[in-house]
Amino acid sequence: MPDMLRSTLASETLSQPERTQLLRLARQALIEGVCGRPLTLLDPDSLLARLRQPGSSFVTLLAGGELRGCIGGLEPTMPLAEDVRQHAVSAALEDFRFLPIRPEELTGVTIEISCLTPVQALEYRGADDLLAKLRPNIDGVVLVDGSRRATFLPQVWEKVPEPEKFLALLCRKMGAAPDLWRRKNLSVLVYQVEEFHE
Repeated sequence: MPDMLRSTLASETLSQPERTQLLRLARQALIEGVCGRPLTLLDPDSLLARLRQPGSSFVTLLAGGELRGCIGGLEPTMPLAEDVRQHAVSAALEDFRFLPIRPEELTGVTIEISCLTPVQALEYRGADDLLAKLRPNIDGVVLVDGSRRATFLPQVWEKVPEPEKFLALLCRKMGAAPDLWRRKNLSVLVYQVEEFHE
């Protein structure tokens, strides 16, 4: 499964014009959203073909190299271009960890877009097997416990390279005890991303 998923991602890598258009659309939506204006209606004919297809993304906003907002979705529910626009606005205004971005902050904010591969279930037997099967710096991870779920993008491995700590922090993000992943077989999903930024 991992090798097949990796080759699928490689064959579907966005072109530079597609990346450029997504970043431009995200920036325009960010400005409109933060300034309280409705988003400009998208003209499908103006979009490159890949961006009209369903896709899922996370949009991360950084200010001075520090996280300022991050919102996304795991399942494709709309065209990739619209998905990126909606998440750019949500990351600026609706990330509960931060105050909404103000118009005067916009020039200091940079945009990072992560386009996701389809989410796949990770089969494992016990905590040690889970640790052995995780791929730091490659896999984004979703933990699910009943109605609770949380995810970390693969980029989080750069700051939290130890799998045990990664899973503990992800449990906390989900609102659970940090050792829940050791005590209970949670549903674990993985995905990869194509990340690019301004």
